[in-house]
Amino acid sequence: QVQLVESGGGLVQAGGSLRVSCAASGRTFSNYVIGWFRQAPGKEREFVAGITRWSGGNEYYADSVKGRFAISRDNAKSTAYLQMNLLKPEDTAVYYCAASARPALPVSQYEYDSWGQGTQVTVSS
Repeated sequence: QVQLVESGGGLVQAGGSLRVSCAASGRTFSNYVIGWFRQAPGKEREFVAGITRWSGGNEYYADSVKGRFAISRDNAKSTAYLQMNLLKPEDTAVYYCAASARPALPVSQYEYDSWGQGTQVTVSS
């Protein structure tokens, strides 16, 4: 399995921006679809965004973040990114990146094989 480490979380005011990163090691990064998920206190973990294997690959977003968040990846650096703009207090959560070896881009957390430890994003009003 690939090992994933997130970074870049923090505290930001509503309307602000933040970029979180996901650094991979251990296996060939381009073999994996990458997804970003988030989990707020007392809520289920939810899909945020996903990108297929290749840099510049197909992207998919949850409706709640469409138009505000952008996922990308740099296979040469074995790193994926989630750029978050126009942040809202309801975006507050622990953000996780995950890797899936499946050929399609899954939105279910149960179809992802490797997970990072998560990074906290807090948006103040």
